Amino acid sequence: MKIKPSTFYVVATPIGNLEDITLRAVQVLKDADIIICEDTRVTGILLARYDIPKKPLLPHYKNQEARTIAPVMEHLRSGKTLALVSDAGTPGISDPGYFLVSEVVKAGFAVVPIPGVTAATALLSVSHIPNQHFYFEGFLPHKKGRQTRLKFLADMDCGVVFYESTHRIMKFLAEILEYFGDREILLGRELTKLHETVFRGTVSGAIAFFDEHSQKGEFVVYIHGKIDS
Repeated sequence: MKIKPSTFYVVATPIGNLEDITLRAVQVLKDADIIICEDTRVTGILLARYDIPKKPLLPHYKNQEARTIAPVMEHLRSGKTLALVSDAGTPGISDPGYFLVSEVVKAGFAVVPIPGVTAATALLSVSHIPNQHFYFEGFLPHKKGRQTRLKFLADMDCGVVFYESTHRIMKFLAEILEYFGDREILLGRELTKLHETVFRGTVSGAIAFFDEHSQKGEFVVYIHGKIDS
């Protein structure tokens, strides 16, 4: 494929296993003039793996996305081709990207998706829980509004997808048990990585399991929707 000048490509990258990248994504990263990324070290490893020539890497951090707008617009106006990546997965899906993409769209530049992996769809693809309809919540708010969100989500008649970190997973599961009850759950830890774990069972079963097994890594959780009695 031939990439176009003054175009902003949103490129999905592997969530763990570096083999999980599309041929199109590799080509775009090779041809782009500038790559916008979270951690330049993480992106550097991916670029080296696929022999992608060194090029300018523009850091782009969550909650500081406004700082990236001015240089991005300047590069686009000068005809440069930009590629946005996150450390893992698809930019804008619980990762930096949405704010920057919306500003590029407002400025009238083309935004092109280069699809690939997300942790949520990876887990849903192996789900034993109905997944024809689901709600993606991602990360819950840490403090303000957390209980309100849990009460709202617990009443949904479809499954709900959450993301959670290694430091909060046990607290999160305890809250799910409290607000959702002991429902069926599918939980993925470190998906596609060396120590990948997929747990199937109940919420209480997950608490017991991870109380005895490693809690290290990133978690994706899918919980059965509410069933009317």
